[in-house]
Amino acid sequence: MKKLTKSYLLSAVAALVVLTSSCTKEAAQSTEDAEIAASKTTASSTSILVAASTSTTTTATAAAKDSLALMNACPPGGKKDTVAFSALSASITTYLTTNYAGSTFQKAFKIANRSGVLEGYVVAINFNSKPVGLKFDASGNFVQVLEQRERPDIAGGPGWHKGGRFENRGGLRGDTLALSALPAAIKTYFATNYATDTLLHAVVTRNDTSYIIISANKGLFATAFASKLVFVKRVQLNPRPAKHTPVDPATLPAAITTYLTTTYPGFVLDKAFAQKQNNVVNKYVVLIDASGTRYAVEFDSTGKFVKSTAVR
Repeated sequence: MKKLTKSYLLSAVAALVVLTSSCTKEAAQSTEDAEIAASKTTASSTSILVAASTSTTTTATAAAKDSLALMNACPPGGKKDTVAFSALSASITTYLTTNYAGSTFQKAFKIANRSGVLEGYVVAINFNSKPVGLKFDASGNFVQVLEQRERPDIAGGPGWHKGGRFENRGGLRGDTLALSALPAAIKTYFATNYATDTLLHAVVTRNDTSYIIISANKGLFATAFASKLVFVKRVQLNPRPAKHTPVDPATLPAAITTYLTTTYPGFVLDKAFAQKQNNVVNKYVVLIDASGTRYAVEFDSTGKFVKSTAVR
């Protein structure tokens, strides 16, 4: 896996969102928030903690020992207050249902600056058993997918440590898989169901051993398989029957790099494809990993953002 900026890879976990002591709350803080805030005195002054657990009955103490951080979720000295899903604007809920179909709402906050002026919202969801933190502006427009860090890495440094969940940001563990090394069950599935597909790229996730296969068949597709090689879903990334050619990330338009760095802080670039018609590039599709969730981000020939698809 090639590294374009800081990279993070997250194991499949359910998410419960709690706030660090850095973002104050007007009302009294819950016992759960207080215990977790007290457990991390070196937390970033702008982060929100995400308690990582596979159990829905995790206690606050246990959550405090195993938590992740949504970085830069609050402005310095900012204030937050929880909001119900029903209180979120239609633009936010529409964004969630459109871009993260099947996700589970965890918690949301409205975020104000130190003067009390509303700056936006932070929404945490559980998508494919992985926590995703999303930031929206005060009008409910999507801003970015928030970077995640493990507790020991919140307060600075490279933001990762060897052996940790985000070790891949240092390029120590790639997850690209040779097409020839695909499990026989996956090869058989394609031969039976998508025999005319041309396989282009394969990824095996580090933590849950699931697979994502990129293929072309009068368009570009991502096909996902669970850890037991069970078919999960097939997503059409690009409907045009054009030629898709792998490209060196270093040759991508600067606008693409800028957009990805701003919108998906901490992302890892996996693979980039150029769509060509009459041997002229008219579109790019860039596959990235943003804190454990895979996205296919589409741009036009100049590097202008077109759309983003959450694959798995």
